[in-house]
Amino acid sequence: MSRRARDGAMNASYAYSPAAKDPLAHHGTTSKPGITFAAQDRLPKLPIPDLKNTCQQYLEALRPLQNDREHEETQAAVREFLRSEGPLLQERLKKYSTGKSSYIEQFWYDSYLNFDNPVVLNLNPFFLLEDDPTPARNNQVTRAASLVISALSFVRAIRKEELPPDTLRGQPLCMYQYSRIFGTARVPTENGCHIGQDPTSKHMVVLCRGQFYWFDVLDDNSDLIMTEKDVAVNLKVIVEDAAQIPIQEAAKAAVGVLSTENRKIWAGLRDVLTRDEDSNNADCLGIVDSALFILCLDYTSPQSGADLCTNMLCGTSEIVKGVQVGTCTNRWYDKLQIIVCENGSAGINFEHTGVDGHTVLRMASDVYTDTILRFARTINGQAPSLWASTSPDPSKRDPDSFGDVNTTPHKLEWDMIPELNTALRFAETRLADLIQQNEFQTLEFSAYGKTFMTSMGFSPDAYVQMAFQAAYYGLYGRVECTYEPAMTKIYLHGRTEAIRSVTSEAAAFVRTFWGENPAVQKVDALRKACAKHTNVTRQCAKAQGQDRHLYALFCVWQRALDEEGAEAASSGGGSSNGRSTPADADSEGGRSSGTDPLSDDISQGGSPARRQPAQHLPALFADPGWEKLNNTILSTSNCGNPALRQFGFGPTSADGFGIGYIIKEDSVSICASSKHRQTKRFVEAIECYLLEIRKLLRTTTRQGSSPTSSRAREVDEQNNKLGRVKSRGRAVQGAPVKGSKTPESEEVQAESDEDGLGGYGFFDAGQLLQALKSSGAGGSGEKEDKVAAAHKEAAAAAAAARRNVGKKLRLTEY
Repeated sequence: MSRRARDGAMNASYAYSPAAKDPLAHHGTTSKPGITFAAQDRLPKLPIPDLKNTCQQYLEALRPLQNDREHEETQAAVREFLRSEGPLLQERLKKYSTGKSSYIEQFWYDSYLNFDNPVVLNLNPFFLLEDDPTPARNNQVTRAASLVISALSFVRAIRKEELPPDTLRGQPLCMYQYSRIFGTARVPTENGCHIGQDPTSKHMVVLCRGQFYWFDVLDDNSDLIMTEKDVAVNLKVIVEDAAQIPIQEAAKAAVGVLSTENRKIWAGLRDVLTRDEDSNNADCLGIVDSALFILCLDYTSPQSGADLCTNMLCGTSEIVKGVQVGTCTNRWYDKLQIIVCENGSAGINFEHTGVDGHTVLRMASDVYTDTILRFARTINGQAPSLWASTSPDPSKRDPDSFGDVNTTPHKLEWDMIPELNTALRFAETRLADLIQQNEFQTLEFSAYGKTFMTSMGFSPDAYVQMAFQAAYYGLYGRVECTYEPAMTKIYLHGRTEAIRSVTSEAAAFVRTFWGENPAVQKVDALRKACAKHTNVTRQCAKAQGQDRHLYALFCVWQRALDEEGAEAASSGGGSSNGRSTPADADSEGGRSSGTDPLSDDISQGGSPARRQPAQHLPALFADPGWEKLNNTILSTSNCGNPALRQFGFGPTSADGFGIGYIIKEDSVSICASSKHRQTKRFVEAIECYLLEIRKLLRTTTRQGSSPTSSRAREVDEQNNKLGRVKSRGRAVQGAPVKGSKTPESEEVQAESDEDGLGGYGFFDAGQLLQALKSSGAGGSGEKEDKVAAAHKEAAAAAAAARRNVGKKLRLTEY
């Protein structure tokens, strides 16, 4: 390998400067000259919510999850917190946040980086991309090369600050996370992990059959040095080389499995890898850590949606003659991974510490779009481009202009000492156990999507969230803690806030829906629940939720405890386990009722009446309600667009579900995971609910035309009111439009087929002609006094006759 690549990789992995190890070190708020980060210094800071409002929302979130006695105890704990520790912690938090970009950011990073369990199935999410629309390009090498070139173009746009910033209704969003996607690695140590980054990274790593390869793809100016054809040649060579070693033999040296270990164990194994100065392992590890990203070329072709999702999230587990030969050995979970199956199916698995789903979604969408546009430009050179500028054509550049680069693939050769062989064996068996403990099911719901939901007056996200609640209640007869993230990137370094989907209105809706109640009452309850969910979402998007604020207060208390050298936090009778952290993906929901539960005979606005010793856990955090809110049963996330087929993650608790969903114009994609909690049955219950609620909405809603109709349909409907000279065919009727009258009664229509489409109503030609004649506008033989009027009438009749030629198709609504 070149000296530049070797030295750079070594430095990136083992000689990270303190700034490179600090996840907040490169975040300065000064505007950069390009457009990507131009709005950073104008973004407002994340506000610290009012303490009493936060506590009020906390109680509202718990109300539907507690019985009366439990809730009274929590109210008392909250009153005590507001009277004693709460105001003091609030002041400490405000003081701590002075001069920082965000009051929650360091606590957020700490919660991720101090997470000791394996990141696979616990932290890393995945995206499953749609197939390439050109079938001939859905072979592995072609698809992978295309995705690589598009990903490198995205890297270039970020580094040259030409990537247009994200906006929300015209408001710029924080772009800091984009600087953390590429060239970064999660590096474990004995004292937690740190995020290392090589901002000058120029190479990529390819994993194939558990074997590692690398080659340079950018020059010193971040311009691409290879064409798509060049990359395809390299990948083809790599696939052929990797196949020379039988998969059973290659699996025994699949070092990537070590990245799935417990973080402290993995930290010790990295020390083993770098212990011997004469070993290649330090060089190999440096190359991997400092790469722009990892490309995983799998030798399998999963067919079902569930199998594809499993492959993208954690790989497959397949034992042949006692040896693991599944794709789980072909991963490196500490970095961004682009995964391409043998049949061209592709996805992304990403390390979640520094970036959220919204950021990686933008990257995935732009990469997918660019693959299509770039192919289009081979057909029509005038086809548009996503990028403000492009790299000089590598095939036309002076070879000396590339600098010190290696475009020929190099295979990394690990020294598999006995200690590593043993560690790899145990890591693989633990990973296989972890994979077997989880199951995945997908739902490609194509009956309707966003268009129908909005036409009925619902927020699509709220509508789908209530589907999860109704399906779960229908199976288990109760509501459970539910979590959904809301993006807060309208603020500097904003991440997410927790939406609590289980509100009192949501609980009332599911009880009404599954009770013997009229359809109108069920729909009315749904509207109230969705309205409440939408309101909570808006508040969270403004960073006015309770979760992040309370977690920050908890962290401030812990810091004070450490600074004062008191006893461990658990000595106060509480535990920090299950607290509301981003890594734990917490859950809550609800609305309190009656009088103000925070009122007391002591004023809430002044200073605390007394201060408890620091070693005692504050009353709010010692109360069982705090633990209940942080035991997530339904961990959900809405993240996607038409570039994605599926999106998902593992369950966040042993008895919970992980639900990733994408709401498209005319469909909904859902990927559900659990530790074998009847996942298939749960997904089927969601589907049945979505069909049933549509039936109820059609029964109770009167709407004359399809929401997808164009304005031309309105002209057509107006023409129906005009007369016709004669009928030239009958109008063919599709499924009745909502609210339209058909020969069937409302009861018959509501009880028709399983998805509520109802029967078909037809008019024969004779009936239509009779209707036209009775309207008096079908072509009267009456002579007009004025010649001009006669010509006008004749022209109108001719036009009417032309419009009525042939059989008129009535469009099915959905």
